[in-house]
Amino acid sequence: MPTSPVKTRIPLTSFGHLITEVKRQLFGIEAPASVELTGLKKYFNSYTLQGRRNCVLATYAILLTTATAYFMHRQNKKEIPKDCKA
Repeated sequence: MPTSPVKTRIPLTSFGHLITEVKRQLFGIEAPASVELTGLKKYFNSYTLQGRRNCVLATYAILLTTATAYFMHRQNKKEIPKDCKA
């Protein structure tokens, strides 16, 4: 299994953890504790599993809403008769 170039052995399939480990070792950047996060960062962040999950769910919700609005708008256009001038 390929490993990361940093000191600890992290599988390359775990890309998020690889980036976090590189930030910690090369740049000295530590992830903030969850009690330090305020506002939207508390719910949408890349540090905690709950924050990552919320980002994924928000993305899916936006895609679903956009697709629903598109299909509803498309159906409304089909229902309007072409001989009617408005």
